[in-house]
Amino acid sequence: MPERAEIRALATQLRARFEAAGAQAVEASILQPAETLLDLYGENIRGRAYVTSDALRGEQMLRPDFTVPVVQMHMAHGAEPARYTYAGEVFRRQEHDPDRANEYIQVGYEIFDRENPAEADAEVFALIAQALEGLSLRAATGDIGILMAAVQGLRTTEARKAALMRHIWHPRRFRALLDRFSGRVPPPPSRTALLAQADPLADLPPAIGKRSVAEIAERIEALRADAEVPPISDREMAALDTLLAVRETAPFALERLRDVAVDLPQIAPALARLEARLQALAARGLDVENLDFEASYGRTSMEYYDGFVFGFYAEGRPDLPPIATGGRYDALTRRLGDGAEIPAVGGVLRPGLMHALEREARA
Repeated sequence: MPERAEIRALATQLRARFEAAGAQAVEASILQPAETLLDLYGENIRGRAYVTSDALRGEQMLRPDFTVPVVQMHMAHGAEPARYTYAGEVFRRQEHDPDRANEYIQVGYEIFDRENPAEADAEVFALIAQALEGLSLRAATGDIGILMAAVQGLRTTEARKAALMRHIWHPRRFRALLDRFSGRVPPPPSRTALLAQADPLADLPPAIGKRSVAEIAERIEALRADAEVPPISDREMAALDTLLAVRETAPFALERLRDVAVDLPQIAPALARLEARLQALAARGLDVENLDFEASYGRTSMEYYDGFVFGFYAEGRPDLPPIATGGRYDALTRRLGDGAEIPAVGGVLRPGLMHALEREARA
């Protein structure tokens, strides 16, 4: 197909651009061990990935992206600092949106460097932005690390903070937990009735499922302990509500978040990183005065990012997925590094969408 050949040619040009910026071109197997990805993302990735079984290798998955195999490769063999680029097909099931492609080409650029994370963030964003010049796109940015810092510093139990951290990437569940932990919403009546019983296990039916009686008893004791925990304070909740609602141009967002830091001082280091990143972006000629920043950006689609996040969207085409996305994933290197870790940030482009937008502009 001529169009596919044109998209491949564009992908090759993009990868060459990143190689010229100092990146090493790398490859990744199309079949990836499913166990690693399921461990990272949970079983919900099964709904979006193509999984198959191999008698010798076990469950395998058509690669849903390149970042995980590139991180694995770097943590096993890479020197520091390092820059990588790649181009090739990725595969995502689109059962809820059949009009979107389930196989498409992705081109990426990744940096592993512990010297200056703010500069690395700016380098990735600037290179992606330059590659997209000429297209009518809107850039969106955020920083999941600010919300993570806010949660980790709340005056509540470690168990509650861990539950909130698990659901940062699931906004509805996260909000439901916040409302319950703050007392804004009472616990479910079934839980209240269960905990009111002197011995909830007395009339327990025969065990069904995977949980043992001991595990059920342990869960009930955890619920009893949680019921005695004081609610998250109104002051902290008001500050969290303000933080989650921040959606401004970057300089104004930073000022609003500094106001939030009066009641959530634990976010101050994350705000210092945001400020350093904005300075690095400005030094590269980016117009940070008009750069959109949204504190909640990236929470529904970027589950391994834990800091700076960004995306580029086609203005006037809300039906299209982002043309490019990226962000910082330091925690992923810890998960895959077998005890080692290194700050890392990267971004990916979809040359198929770029090609389609270019054709529309010429039409």
